[in-house]
Amino acid sequence: MPHARAADGTRLFYSIEGSGPPLLLIAGQANSSRWWSQVREDFSARFATIVTDHRGTGSSDKPDVPYSTRTFASDCVAVLADAGIGRAHVYGTSMGGRIAQWIAAEHGEHVDRLVLGCTSPGGAHGIERSAEVRKSLAQVDPMKARRALEELMYTPAYRGPYNTLGDPQMPPYARKRHLFASAEHDAWAVLPSITAPTLVVHGTEDVFNPTANAPLITSRVPGARMHLVEGARHGYFEEFRAEASPLVMDFLSS
Repeated sequence: MPHARAADGTRLFYSIEGSGPPLLLIAGQANSSRWWSQVREDFSARFATIVTDHRGTGSSDKPDVPYSTRTFASDCVAVLADAGIGRAHVYGTSMGGRIAQWIAAEHGEHVDRLVLGCTSPGGAHGIERSAEVRKSLAQVDPMKARRALEELMYTPAYRGPYNTLGDPQMPPYARKRHLFASAEHDAWAVLPSITAPTLVVHGTEDVFNPTANAPLITSRVPGARMHLVEGARHGYFEEFRAEASPLVMDFLSS
């Protein structure tokens, strides 16, 4: 199992599957690369897909130090360097989309095309989830909290598998570090500096990370285009993969 080394020495697990132009897939908050396990095969048929376990998750190190989306972005660049990849397409969803914003803004020489899925610019300009949603996730009963998360990620018609509900092996401190990193994200000021062709994707029924963030990002990134997946919630890329995966592949191949 290959591991890259971050600037601070943290070991970062990654794997590569498929062949073709490289495509870095970035997972969401408190999740390992398992986030992509259901849909990765869609992309590996046409691209060399790279997935990584964020620090604090999976087979990567779990240092008890402050995390940030910029740190995660630097970690991703370290993974690309270790794999000998100078430039790649980048597709991040949820917190992975926040990380992808920093990669494209501060490490743009490594980005070919960019896809930002179900994400937010953060900060004062981002549209936050409602107090009701936050309350549902903070329930003391873990089973009720999990059920609330399932309902935010997927529609009632979805029957699994559920690959986006968090890494159960994460230590509590790492889960808190991830939460803080995502909450403190603010890339509003740097979005106009992104030069990579950009596609913004979001579900129309996403209240976990409100859909209103999609047009905000689209208007802020020069030349960006937007696609809304009708009826989808936060996990659009998994439940609605029949629409979302071809959409993204066509954009990356154009």
